[in-house]
Amino acid sequence: MYDDSSGRITAGLKEWIATAAPGARLPSTRALVAQYGASPVTVQKALRALAAQGMVETRPGVGTFARTVRVARPNDYGWQTAALGSPQHRVPQLSAALRSVPNDVIALHSGYPDRELLPERLVRTAFARSSRSAAAVSRPPSAGLPELQAWFAAELGAAAPVGVTPPAPSDVVVFPGTQSGLSTVFRALVGAGRPLLVESPTYWGAILAAAQTGVRLVPVPSGPHGPDPAELARAFEQTGARAFYAQPNFANPTGAQWSPDLAGRVLDLVRRHGAFLVEDDWAHDFGLVADPVPLAARDDAGHVVYLRSLTKSVSPAVRIGGVVARGPARARILADAQAEAMYVSGILQAVAVDVVTQPAWRTHLRGLRRQLAARRDLLASALAEHAPPPGSTPCRRAG
Repeated sequence: MYDDSSGRITAGLKEWIATAAPGARLPSTRALVAQYGASPVTVQKALRALAAQGMVETRPGVGTFARTVRVARPNDYGWQTAALGSPQHRVPQLSAALRSVPNDVIALHSGYPDRELLPERLVRTAFARSSRSAAAVSRPPSAGLPELQAWFAAELGAAAPVGVTPPAPSDVVVFPGTQSGLSTVFRALVGAGRPLLVESPTYWGAILAAAQTGVRLVPVPSGPHGPDPAELARAFEQTGARAFYAQPNFANPTGAQWSPDLAGRVLDLVRRHGAFLVEDDWAHDFGLVADPVPLAARDDAGHVVYLRSLTKSVSPAVRIGGVVARGPARARILADAQAEAMYVSGILQAVAVDVVTQPAWRTHLRGLRRQLAARRDLLASALAEHAPPPGSTPCRRAG
């Protein structure tokens, strides 16, 4: 079964090429139209697909030919072992979240929402609009599109209590996803060989970013309600660390959400030690009961560096995240980001800002909350019905 006529023609020509001599000329477009009963456009589509796969080559005015098979000469790459030497930093094993699964398996491990939970219509419309705008052919500013910077700043500023100065758009640096932002923040604010406090357990992506940048991780015990402030204070004092990475809302992998009291105590500790709190707000749009309030909204002295992701809630194809930082910290982060990637795709930024500024975006998030709650309840009831309670012995079927 093939999705369309061009797929059928492509498969047929592959069989023909497999038995043809290298350099053999394919039947003409007119002959293929007659053979497959398809239009010239469909035939050309099939030929382009074969050319993209390196199976044929087209010579204008002459015809299309089966590509000549070149016998590869085996290469010895052993010299690279000596040239590279031992890696300075051991990169952790590939996370299960990045591993592929067979086509007939439903993946529950990727960390991304089901496609039905994404604002697909908004995203498709935004791509169509952005492709016709200047974003498709222009280089954006290194820190990000001004309108996207303004959106990140306004969203965080809306949660700021009275008396706290909200962030300015110029405090925002746009990244191609917050995973990239983590690497830059660790490199710019901590540095290779220096300690970074992290909740234990913590997000595997943060461990990977630390390994890539050579940052030394110092675990701080964290339970279902968040880290122990006494242990955090002890870690600051013993290590002299100047940064603490955490996920105060919906921590990965524990799911913990800090209480306002704990958030205040952690913020006081960070300030007392003249340190940074790297706040990863990866699941900001997935609160089931209420919108989570970032700690960064309570700080205007530059102690909290805030990472906000749009990739999971907008679309995995729109890898966009924002980092909010103030003062010299922001300057260092931007300098590192410029050295790493110079700028983020303008068209992806335009798509992101188009989606999140549409009135339908808020409507989508309200519907998303209801759908997530319903799926959670269904999962809980299924576990209660089919999974054995803790401490019980699973029953066995006779057979």
